[in-house]
Amino acid sequence: MGIILVVEDQKPARAALVSALSKDGHKLLEAQTGKEGLQSALENEPDIVITDIRMPEMDGMEFLGALKEKLPQTEVILITAYGNVELAVQAMKRGAYDFMEKPIDLVKLRVLIHKALEKRALAVENIALRESLRQKYRFDNIVGASQKMSEIYQIVTQVAPTNATVLITGESGTGKELIANAIHYNSPRKERPLVKLNCASLSETLLESELFGHEKGAFTGAISRRKGRFEIADGGTLFLDEIGGVSLAVQVKLLRVLQEREFERVGGNETIKVDVRLVTATNKDLKKAVEEGTFREDLFYRIHVVTIDVPPLRERKEDIPPLVSHFINKFAAENKKNVKGVTDEALLLLTSYDYPGNVRELENIIESAVVMATGNLIDVSVLPPSVRSVTPVCESIPLPVGSTLTDVEKRLIGETLRLTGGNKVQAAKVLGIGTRTLYRKIKEYNL
Repeated sequence: MGIILVVEDQKPARAALVSALSKDGHKLLEAQTGKEGLQSALENEPDIVITDIRMPEMDGMEFLGALKEKLPQTEVILITAYGNVELAVQAMKRGAYDFMEKPIDLVKLRVLIHKALEKRALAVENIALRESLRQKYRFDNIVGASQKMSEIYQIVTQVAPTNATVLITGESGTGKELIANAIHYNSPRKERPLVKLNCASLSETLLESELFGHEKGAFTGAISRRKGRFEIADGGTLFLDEIGGVSLAVQVKLLRVLQEREFERVGGNETIKVDVRLVTATNKDLKKAVEEGTFREDLFYRIHVVTIDVPPLRERKEDIPPLVSHFINKFAAENKKNVKGVTDEALLLLTSYDYPGNVRELENIIESAVVMATGNLIDVSVLPPSVRSVTPVCESIPLPVGSTLTDVEKRLIGETLRLTGGNKVQAAKVLGIGTRTLYRKIKEYNL
């Protein structure tokens, strides 16, 4: 059973259709004109619309175009008088499901409705499946709704199932390691080890030993044979953070592993073959390092088959509200605190701050705020001085003379959503409207 909207300017014909179809268990809506029908469709989102082509004010073709623009999954069955079949065929090319000639054969119409509902159900199921896959590849701890993060999700979704070497770039604290996790755990290698190593924290000798292992007696303190990270990661993924800090001598050996998939342990002669996917990360400009001679050009091209650039948090502030919510839930559970959210004033300051330490700094701020909060909301008093001293962002919207009220409303809602980082509850409060009204306006204006 479905929701069916009948749009017909002739009341007797409309009433007859509504009466007949309502007996089949469908929920019936009706409208006399195309404009009324469009308004009803936007408010009720019917599964099927049955509409006449010849109508005053807005004919069936115009109505079809406007409806499909707003509700592309709604199926449309056109009713046409004799002589309008060619017009109806044109309408089908524009997205109508089918058409029927007058007088209406109810048996055939019921068959059409049944098939249209099946098609609609399949379309909805496909949308749900795509959403499920999108949520799966949202990767748990990688939180963000910005365009830039959406692009990163898409790249990771595409590259994860492959064996491509990936270079992740970005400032410290932006979440490069989380992306490496996502690549591995959404790949065919997910059942094998994900081995991590921060290259910048080790001397050249120790780094070589950590990467390739060593034999007993290879150097002072090598009291036994030890496997290196490449050997441990065989069949899985090796994540090398701060790859820009690797010495030229070790870079040569890394290049060999990538090219030949083999190496020797420090102090050993046995050649060890491995199957390892390499993911690297850096906060340095490796192209500049190549120009300066501190990073090998051939290795650079080997490790950046696919590059994922993670922008700093100050360049994607619309991600701050969902990150704040994520960290509140995380730390409230860890610390057994009844903190549910953040006040509007505190969130405005949090979204106005520039975060030199990026997501890691925001995480630390929210952890502290959750611990120090005395109520169920984080307020300004528990934020650090660096955040409290920020001047909140306050913007105006220039509008040309002659703008319609619709233009003004659409622009105001869009800019308010941008200012609140996509937080619809906060945006509704700022605009002084209900959340349900805001959702309806967002859909109406395709924001």
